[in-house]
Amino acid sequence: MDVINTIGRRKTSVARLYLSQGNGNITVNGRELKEYFPFEILQTIVKQPLNKVEVVGDYDLKLNVNGGGLKGQAEAIRLAVSRALCEVNEEFRSPLKSEGFLTRDPRMVERKKYGRRKARRRFQFSKR
Repeated sequence: MDVINTIGRRKTSVARLYLSQGNGNITVNGRELKEYFPFEILQTIVKQPLNKVEVVGDYDLKLNVNGGGLKGQAEAIRLAVSRALCEVNEEFRSPLKSEGFLTRDPRMVERKKYGRRKARRRFQFSKR
């Protein structure tokens, strides 16, 4: 099996994944998964697609992630892993799709507007 290259995005985070046959090593920006994501919930988010299709120890994941915060990065990785698993085996598509792992979350921060304090918040009105 060749190396499969996919991209996942969430908010302003972009995750590039290189998936290859291996024994379950997950490397994020040159660091171990537990070192990069110290919180158990974020590690779980990254591994959700692998657990769903029961291929936890079969593939090595090498990830480059930038932008956004840790949660956005973890969810971007989840999308990239899900897309790569669909390329590996087309039968993985329906269980991953039913969990919503193949859906790109389009919510982004609304830009700040001219003459406003934030995107929609106006400056305080003073009658006198």
